[in-house]
Amino acid sequence: MFDLAQLFCTIDDFWKNFESLWKSHLISQNKSLPKRVSSLSMSEVMLILILFHSVRYRDFKTFYQNYICVFFKKEFPHLVSYTQFLELKKRALFPLYCFLFTLYGKCSGISFVDSTSLMVCHLKRAHSHKVFKGIAKYGKEAKGWFYGLKLHIIVNENGELLGFTLTPGNTSDLSVLPSLVKGLFGKLFGDKGYISREMFEKLLAQGLQLITKLKANMKNKLLNVVDKILLRKRGMVDSVIGRLKHGCHIEHSRHRSPWNFLVNLLAGLISYSLCPDKPSVRLEKSPIKLINMHSV
Repeated sequence: MFDLAQLFCTIDDFWKNFESLWKSHLISQNKSLPKRVSSLSMSEVMLILILFHSVRYRDFKTFYQNYICVFFKKEFPHLVSYTQFLELKKRALFPLYCFLFTLYGKCSGISFVDSTSLMVCHLKRAHSHKVFKGIAKYGKEAKGWFYGLKLHIIVNENGELLGFTLTPGNTSDLSVLPSLVKGLFGKLFGDKGYISREMFEKLLAQGLQLITKLKANMKNKLLNVVDKILLRKRGMVDSVIGRLKHGCHIEHSRHRSPWNFLVNLLAGLISYSLCPDKPSVRLEKSPIKLINMHSV
């Protein structure tokens, strides 16, 4: 669990600065339309959505009615009904998206990229699934076929998010890489799905070196010791994905609308970004430090 007071202050400070800027860019609405203001503030809505991904509840309705409304009445004195909260939940989509950007880590020159599937239903029910019709696609990963979307993420050596992209399940990892690595520099480590001579030269011209493992039918290439060690540490991004899926619950097949799916995903990414104990590569305890000292 997070420190509620500290987390609320962080979210509330963001919302106070963001709200005025956001409203200044909105198209003016008809003044005759009623403007209903909720008793629950947007900061509190965002806090509840983020807390859901830090506990073991997998059903948001049970979490809200049996956990928040029972044990957190003092912390949230103006709680609304579950039906009303669902309407507020949709309004939190864009604020959550912008708040996530404030939690991004800094690029240090060492980055890891990978993608994972986000199934929206069981493969046998894909033909009758209607919520994500026209959005979700069939895709294939190491475990087999799935029906849903793909989440592409980039993290630094400390496990901090540097960027993410959401695509249909049949999208190639290489196709989203140019837009995903904007603003990054140094070296980028990926799996065999990112092997491409053309992509390597394109990223190298931007100051980013793409390093991947080789397929069985490819000729071996020489790498320095540091790159070999970091390439072996690429599994760290798999630990990040595992934390997102099993710890922050960003994947389940009970969504009733794409909006709820996006809110759930963003709140899960924020919950992970706020965790202090992220998977990381401990460079100070690896041979890299000795190599750098020897080179000096």
